[in-house]
Amino acid sequence: MELNLFAITINQIGLFIFASEIKAIIRLPHVPLKLNEIRIGDYLTSTLEDRSITSYQDIWRLPAAHTLTINRQGTLTLHRYWELGIREEIKLNSNQEYAEAFLEIFTEAVRCRLRSAYPIGSHLSGGLDSSSVTCIARNLLKKQNKQLHTFSNIYDAVPECNERNYIETVIAQGDVIPHFVHPDQTGPLTEWQEFFKYSDESAIGNCYLVWGLNRATKEAGVRISLNGFDGDSTVSHGVYYLNELARAGKWKAFLAEGTALAKNFNESSTKLLRHYGLSILKELARKGKWLAFWQAVNQISEAIEIPHRQLWLNYGFKAIVSDGIKKKLRYFNRPKRTPSNPFPLVSPDFAQRIGLSKRVQSFDCSKDPPLTQKEHHWRELTSGLFSIPLEGLDTYAAAFGIESRHPFMDKRLIEFCLALPAEQKLNQGWSRMILRRAMNGILPTEIQWRGDKTDITPGMIKGLLEYDQEILKEAMVIQSKNIAEFVNISSLKTVYQNSLNQGKITENDITKIWSSVSLSLWLNNMYSYFLYKNMNKISILKQIMIYCNFTLLFYKEDTSEITIFNSKANKLR
Repeated sequence: MELNLFAITINQIGLFIFASEIKAIIRLPHVPLKLNEIRIGDYLTSTLEDRSITSYQDIWRLPAAHTLTINRQGTLTLHRYWELGIREEIKLNSNQEYAEAFLEIFTEAVRCRLRSAYPIGSHLSGGLDSSSVTCIARNLLKKQNKQLHTFSNIYDAVPECNERNYIETVIAQGDVIPHFVHPDQTGPLTEWQEFFKYSDESAIGNCYLVWGLNRATKEAGVRISLNGFDGDSTVSHGVYYLNELARAGKWKAFLAEGTALAKNFNESSTKLLRHYGLSILKELARKGKWLAFWQAVNQISEAIEIPHRQLWLNYGFKAIVSDGIKKKLRYFNRPKRTPSNPFPLVSPDFAQRIGLSKRVQSFDCSKDPPLTQKEHHWRELTSGLFSIPLEGLDTYAAAFGIESRHPFMDKRLIEFCLALPAEQKLNQGWSRMILRRAMNGILPTEIQWRGDKTDITPGMIKGLLEYDQEILKEAMVIQSKNIAEFVNISSLKTVYQNSLNQGKITENDITKIWSSVSLSLWLNNMYSYFLYKNMNKISILKQIMIYCNFTLLFYKEDTSEITIFNSKANKLR
């Protein structure tokens, strides 16, 4: 079980409090309940790079793989005890050796997470990651004369979201006890009050999907639940290898991989090659490497049918025009229009007050792009992408007395995948090639060579319109005052009203509506508790006994300091 830790220091009374849940802290009468507006701005712009911030003023999250030490004088010292580094590239003799090495580590990552005195379960979605975890776990348990329980979401009422065919190919291999949940028969917000009993922040995401699976898991008497969380990032799709090939001048290999990738995943080859290759043309022009530029133009023009002249003009001439001239050209040719708002969902006054634009830009790495696939992979693995989703998965599992375990988050597996050559990640137009090869004979071939991934957005939209209309209306209209300080209400209501008039929510608008509704409901819940807290004065001891799952207060006279560990990122078991 991974452990989240949060802490607050109240200097006025010399008190330091830490707990595994924020609710254990804010229920104490000494702790002021204040909203952290900067975190609200982060939430509305999907900014996840601040590893310490929470939605509550002065309450901080202990970052993963860190210790926090406090001495008798109240001085806090933060120390990082583990960090993912870019290791020397692994060199093996063949694709088969790479696949066997991966399978050995991956199997151990699953095996060491099967320890339990109770039945084991696995979330099976039909995708490459969850199916791989499920098949390995099933084979390991079979050797112990045990069967694996599988839990799957089925969308019979929304065929475009339904993965039943893929799920049943895994079940058909035998030695599993399947269980099915039907999220298309409820709304994503139907149980929102239950969600916020356990979630301390507004980012509930698509938790309703795992919520139903966890309920079924508990009903089946299963205590341990495996899942394939973010195998995408651990193994890496490897698509940035295209950029690496172009940068190295290997245009023939670049075009071959890009074309095959587009075919395997039903994408536009022109779009892929433009995105990953044409920026390199600009670099060649700026550096004056005109022979290399000319050779690349000839090959690209033939492959994606862009005229030579257009490539020379857009990626050669324009690349070497000075910024001053570009600025003047833009001035004289500028259309007469109002500058676009970079954060259309956010209230402009709120964004200006908290310096949102500057904050978002400070986390933006796009101005300094990675030079290799490995560097791109490392940035992805060390981004702020993992903390909040992992925290949510653990929280929603604990609500049902279940421990959620994530084999793809194994430290050994992450380090191994990062050290792989780029061609083991993208090869012959197949992303995540090493996982596909390693699972040969273990996964059903239909899943092993899948080139698509189902989008559950249509099912989510159906649930909102069919089951959650009243909740949606209350959050968008009646309770909109909760978010009026943070959200551009006029813009949001226009989007919402258009959705009602058309009888559908578009995929472009669902993110705006969902983020706003989640924030509105969470703030409503928070304000209700604020009133409750001020009306009910309960002793510290009684609150700790009733509410706190893991609150620790230290008073020992002979101890000069204490150290708190957060093992969240240290997945080696």
